[in-house]
Amino acid sequence: MMRHRVTIEDVARAAGVSRQTVSRVINNKGEISPPTLERVMDAIQRLGYRPSWVARGLATQRTRTLGLVVPDITNPFFPEVARGVQDAARAKDYHVFLYNTDESAEREHQILYSLASQPVDGILLFGSRIADAELLAFAEYYRPLVVLNRPIIHPGVGVVLVDNLAGARLAVEHFVRRGHRHIGMLAGPPASPSSIQRVEGFCCALAEYQLPFQESYIVPGPPTLEGGRVIAEQLLCRHPELTALFAYNDMMALGAVQTCMALGYRVPEQRAVIGFDDIWIAALTHPALTTIRVNKYDIGYRAARCLLTILEDAAQSPPAVEIGVELVIRESA
Repeated sequence: MMRHRVTIEDVARAAGVSRQTVSRVINNKGEISPPTLERVMDAIQRLGYRPSWVARGLATQRTRTLGLVVPDITNPFFPEVARGVQDAARAKDYHVFLYNTDESAEREHQILYSLASQPVDGILLFGSRIADAELLAFAEYYRPLVVLNRPIIHPGVGVVLVDNLAGARLAVEHFVRRGHRHIGMLAGPPASPSSIQRVEGFCCALAEYQLPFQESYIVPGPPTLEGGRVIAEQLLCRHPELTALFAYNDMMALGAVQTCMALGYRVPEQRAVIGFDDIWIAALTHPALTTIRVNKYDIGYRAARCLLTILEDAAQSPPAVEIGVELVIRESA
């Protein structure tokens, strides 16, 4: 026999109060006398009442839910970001739904418009792969929205920017200090704004230090361990003069280290490698990975806070959230 779902009316009858009084207790609104509050809370506990988020959403036009969209949840970078989002959301009594695009622009498009048709109050989009025009068109259709590393200007859209240019510069400067002149780069996906920015910073730093450069010194690819292995092999076989490799992220860097060792190069004596992100595994590998550290938890936390600020006051256009970076020197470079 199906159990009767306990409703707000059941609680009101059991407590001997009106439905409106129970609603005020649940939503923590209005002044309730201590005896009345005690009766209502006792009835809620005895009956096992659970507030309906759908019903509350209809009343408040809010569902207290956020959508978090990332390109690859298996990348150790994103669980820390997601934790930051979740903690910031939980502090304001919001829930978070996580979506994975698998680095696909088409899937990202489908997820965004699917989320827009669902009762979520806002969206956090990290690692976007769709074109700027498409993203701006979506921002016209849906808001509020917070994006990572897309410096777009649009009402109701918050922006979180990692200092990718500075990170690439730090990597090149460290290589130069260690005596390297021929430096290659394992770039990320061509559609990745982060990769585009890191490539720009890399090229600017090479020019500043008047280092040799060929376009073929930069090869894009998937930001994975296998991607790093394959690209590093291409670079080192085509350009044996390269003695240092800068990678778009730590996963690619770790793959590059494996390739260097497989080709018989000692790291860092004969070939040096620097990654980006400082994921947890970077310090545990052998050799431990030199990398550009970015506070991943802070990215998620501050992005969620930005989104919640917009939700509290839709008229606000919060300034871009800027995330700094630092060089972490270990054993690979």
